[in-house]
Amino acid sequence: MKFIAKYSSQELLYMAVLAALGLAVKPIVTPLIHLISTPLMIPGGSLAGGFYMMWLVLAPCLIKRPGAAFIVGFIQAIVILSLGYFGNHGAVSLLSYSLPGLAVEIIALIFRNKNSIAFHIVSCVAANISGAIIVTILIMRLATIPFTISLIAAAISGIFGGILSHTVLQKLINFDVIKIED
Repeated sequence: MKFIAKYSSQELLYMAVLAALGLAVKPIVTPLIHLISTPLMIPGGSLAGGFYMMWLVLAPCLIKRPGAAFIVGFIQAIVILSLGYFGNHGAVSLLSYSLPGLAVEIIALIFRNKNSIAFHIVSCVAANISGAIIVTILIMRLATIPFTISLIAAAISGIFGGILSHTVLQKLINFDVIKIED
């Protein structure tokens, strides 16, 4: 609990809201993406992932302490496991939700300016690809070519998710909802 104690109540609230937004967007976006991905035989989660990974990318922007994106992903994993809403992923959900947060944390160490569009795009691509790797290797067990197509779809979706994440952050800044010092 000492790890959590370093975050303020407001930061913990931001993390909970970001986790909830990511979980709320997923069941809305995924069926819509499946309309496109199923006929093309592309894994839908890879193509939809950028639209719910974008909330992980906002965590280091809103919470200036290391570990925020990982905690958001971990919260999502715990909620999914506790609600039993994990489809055929089972305990792998712990990895498939937490590892994207870890990927964002690693990218956050590299980028100084979390307000840049480059940070958002690279972070969202890394998060979505890491999630896609976990699911396609451990759950779907895809062969090389479908696996590669899945990763390409994850990267493309991550680019769009990163652009959306940056747009959301800019709107929050423009409307004085949050203050960014970067």
